[in-house]
Amino acid sequence: MKKFVSLLLVSVCVSGLVLTGCGKSADKPSEGGKFTVGFDQDFPPMGFVGEDGEFTGFDLELAAEAAKRMGKEVVYQPIAWDSKDAELDSGTIDCIWNGFTISSREDSYTWSDAYMENSQVFVVKKDSGISSAADLKGKIVEVQADSSAEAALKEGENAELSATFGTLQTTPDYDTALMDLDMGTVDAVAMDSTVAEYKITSGGMALMVLDQPFASETYGVGFKKGNETLRDEVNDTLKAMAKDGTLKKISEKWFGTDVTIIK
Repeated sequence: MKKFVSLLLVSVCVSGLVLTGCGKSADKPSEGGKFTVGFDQDFPPMGFVGEDGEFTGFDLELAAEAAKRMGKEVVYQPIAWDSKDAELDSGTIDCIWNGFTISSREDSYTWSDAYMENSQVFVVKKDSGISSAADLKGKIVEVQADSSAEAALKEGENAELSATFGTLQTTPDYDTALMDLDMGTVDAVAMDSTVAEYKITSGGMALMVLDQPFASETYGVGFKKGNETLRDEVNDTLKAMAKDGTLKKISEKWFGTDVTIIK
């Protein structure tokens, strides 16, 4: 009889019916007190691997503080940036929190309030003789695949500008792009100003940012479309962190000033 009941339970579980004790394969990352954050681990200072081999960064520190206040355990999940939608849709992650640009993606995700401003810029070698976007005519420009910089270069006047490039090519991450630039295999990299300034300051490469940005934008936390419950919880937490000065404190640690815009 016991053997029959056991077989019946297995059959019910396999059929996809919900039954206590069938396992946790259907659990979402946010259940069980976990808050799983998807991020690009090569995107300093927002999220990256520190010298101690641990994940760190401005966004990850914000996420950890928010998770603690929400009574959840933060889980950092590095992802390939061009696979971020699949990770979110499959439930592998609860959100994308990593210098994630809202502009041009407004309808693709359920968004938190914008918490930071940013711009897209061109990075070149100091001795390249390139001083403006016009000087990129006929040049090789590299950008991260599926990034906001790539999207911005395909819109409006920027599309006309990128049409003058010799080549606009993609790479999986900006660490690779900046190494390509430093070695001279590309002439410029289009990327987030926040990351560019950090990499140039900390990396010791003879690079510079061109003065004129080609796009302005804001960062937000992206959730799967329709996940307003978790979005609202994070939003309320970020507002509380802004009110008690925590956002300012974390921002000053990473940037030397308060770059946050949540009130």
